[in-house]
Amino acid sequence: MQSEFTSDNHIRKEVKIFMTDLHKKVVSAVASTAMLLSTLTPAFASTTLIISDNGADSNNNTNVNIENTTWVTQENVANITNNVQASSNTGDNTANKNTGGEVEISTGDATTVVSVENTVNSNTAEIDGCCEMDVDVVIAGNGADSKNNARLKLENETGVVQNNYANIKNNVNATSDTGGNEANKNTGGDVHISTGDAATAVSILNTANSNSARVGGGSGSGSLSMWILENGADSRNDIRLDVDRGLYLAQNNVANLSNNVRASAETGDNEANKNTGGEVGIHTGDAFAGVLIDNMVNFNWADLDCGCLLDVMAKIAGNGADSRNNIRADLDDETIITQNNVWECGKGFGKNPRKGVRTLSLFGHGKGGDCNNVYADADTGNNEAEKNVGGAFMGDPSIETGDAETYVEIENAGNSNVVGSSGPSWAFPNLGGFSFNLNFSFSLAQLLAALGA
Repeated sequence: MQSEFTSDNHIRKEVKIFMTDLHKKVVSAVASTAMLLSTLTPAFASTTLIISDNGADSNNNTNVNIENTTWVTQENVANITNNVQASSNTGDNTANKNTGGEVEISTGDATTVVSVENTVNSNTAEIDGCCEMDVDVVIAGNGADSKNNARLKLENETGVVQNNYANIKNNVNATSDTGGNEANKNTGGDVHISTGDAATAVSILNTANSNSARVGGGSGSGSLSMWILENGADSRNDIRLDVDRGLYLAQNNVANLSNNVRASAETGDNEANKNTGGEVGIHTGDAFAGVLIDNMVNFNWADLDCGCLLDVMAKIAGNGADSRNNIRADLDDETIITQNNVWECGKGFGKNPRKGVRTLSLFGHGKGGDCNNVYADADTGNNEAEKNVGGAFMGDPSIETGDAETYVEIENAGNSNVVGSSGPSWAFPNLGGFSFNLNFSFSLAQLLAALGA
């Protein structure tokens, strides 16, 4: 098969096309896309050329051209947008303008849990042995004045292109509310507002764009032997050998990532005003808002170990008087590796996010706005007990709030290139039969445990 890739110009062209044109594509959403290629074997079989025992004045030629090309292209495109709005509300209750008895508002708990997990775009290619060969060329025992020519051309080219493009946007608005209760203008009894706990948990795990390529097993069993032996006087004997090996690898990742999270938990904003004739008390539950974001994108790993042409022998011996003997060998070995990662971040949550926690964690060529824009709020305050009038021996109005806690954890890891090691320093996602496993640094269970759920 004729090769279409004969120099490093092609691999550089492939990279350039990917980096400039892929952004222009309009693609539909593809979730959890994986491509797997396993165990290709481009290798020459044993080749033997012999010109021997031919008579005087004979003219003997052999011309062998062997081409072996393996080209692998793996491409993934994922365009994912998750818009989530989740809320739990037991509050916003009203008990106003009652006369002649106790007034009580007691709410239950409110819990909102949102978990978003995106795992997309994995390529794995394993090509076993890229140029193992055993070649013997022999010109021997031919008669006087004979002309003997052996020409052998071996071409072996292996190319791997792995491209991933991921555009992930997660927009989450999660709220839990047990507050906002009113007990105003009541007469003739005690007034109590008691709220349950409010807890909101948001967990976002983004894992995208991993390339793994292993070419060759490093057996190194190939050999080349060329012999011109014991040919007659005045013979002309030529061996021309041309061996070209090319190994081209391009691994490219582009990730555009944006996480916009608003998480709030509220047990406060309760009112007990202008009540007459009894005790007034407000007691709120605890409020907890927790946000965990883990971004793991853009990983390239390549192990290129071909072990080619470890044993080369050429010998001219024992030929007759006035013979002309030539051995020409041209051995070319070229390896080109290109690994590129681009991590871009979308625009932020807003120009002035209320109490926003802004983080920007970029590696390599990343650019743009905020990767993670988080607004997290836990509120047990803003309660009112005003203008209340108690009867004789009645206690003072009281407000007792629960605890308020906000927890935000963001982890960013990415844009890693590794060439020539026994294995990657990270673990790839377990997708579509892949042998790699990914262990996240935290889990939703841990988040819920932190919530005390």
